[in-house]
Amino acid sequence: MLIERRITNTLKFLLDDSPAVALLGPRQVGKTTLAQELGDERPSLYLDLESSADGARLSDPELYLSAHEDKLVILDEVQRVPDLFQNLRGLIDRGRRKGLRAGRFLLLGSASIDLLRQSGETLAGRIAYAELAPLDALEVPAADLDRLWLRGGFPDSFLAKGDQASLRWRRDFIRTYLERDIPALGPRIAAETLRRFWTMLAHRQSGLSNAAELARALGVDAKTVASYLDLLVDLMLVRRLEPWHANIGKRLVKSPRIYVRDTGILHALLGLTTLDDVLGHPVAGASWEGLIIETAHALMPEETQAQFYRSGAGAEVDLVLTLPGGAVWAVEVKRNLAPKVERGFHSACEDLQPARRIVVYPGDEAFPLPNGIEVMSLHQFGQDLLALHS
Repeated sequence: MLIERRITNTLKFLLDDSPAVALLGPRQVGKTTLAQELGDERPSLYLDLESSADGARLSDPELYLSAHEDKLVILDEVQRVPDLFQNLRGLIDRGRRKGLRAGRFLLLGSASIDLLRQSGETLAGRIAYAELAPLDALEVPAADLDRLWLRGGFPDSFLAKGDQASLRWRRDFIRTYLERDIPALGPRIAAETLRRFWTMLAHRQSGLSNAAELARALGVDAKTVASYLDLLVDLMLVRRLEPWHANIGKRLVKSPRIYVRDTGILHALLGLTTLDDVLGHPVAGASWEGLIIETAHALMPEETQAQFYRSGAGAEVDLVLTLPGGAVWAVEVKRNLAPKVERGFHSACEDLQPARRIVVYPGDEAFPLPNGIEVMSLHQFGQDLLALHS
């Protein structure tokens, strides 16, 4: 099965408009494959900065790269050579004086905080950003949605020959991050400690962040737990969904909700191999909710704010999308074919006054409920978000 990534056209546009583009995403999400496909369409040079041979070529970066100014230079795992950013700035500025204004460098990175900090300081005004997330619901056939939910969106996991092979891939992915990738970034955290923490988050999928509770369970202090969480967020493996807030005279929850971003990784951390395993586990509803939230982040327009709403009195909405221009969508997630909306959703909508009230469920048919509520499939929800870009 060939997978067409929607971000391809976005990257082409950015490369035609900016001298440098940073493509961010976790390891094994397909950044290198996508970059090389783009490189096949134009003169290009690919350098893997984890390779000692490619690293040796950049012993004098400006000398070497100046000889390739007529090519798109793809620099993979660029955060591993932080000193390179200053050289890139000089090359871009000299190229601009020669009329070379776009499509010079494509930077691939799997650690967002490092890459953003380094590039932001030295390449301001010279770089554009894009994130490659795992596959979303519109990048796979609608008939394969359950497979996407079970195995997650990492291409090698999704395309594996069977569920056992997919699970093995995801377990290897987790082990590689814990034992090699995270130590290479600098943090000195015992792999088993971080695995326990990551697994705790999986058991608490969609729950409110509670550093004190996690700290007690791990035997560390709350500050240490916060640093672990920051790390997994920065590696684009965990998402913090912030609460909606406004001065409406009500007590609102202030803690974010925490999600393991890829449902396949979530299920691997919990030891769930098959769809029946997931459906029989208490995490099923929260896992499905996470899939909808990641789909929304992948498809919503830039500048959209994604939050959740929860008041002390029990009013609650799983996902609140504030679109560019200020319109609000209230999105409730249900994992059953006969979804019912609780009183808390109606109460929250009285506060939010949303333009649309949406329930996303696992069925295929769209139908209305009272009070202007639209019930729809995940695929239709994604299509409605994508339509906002036109």
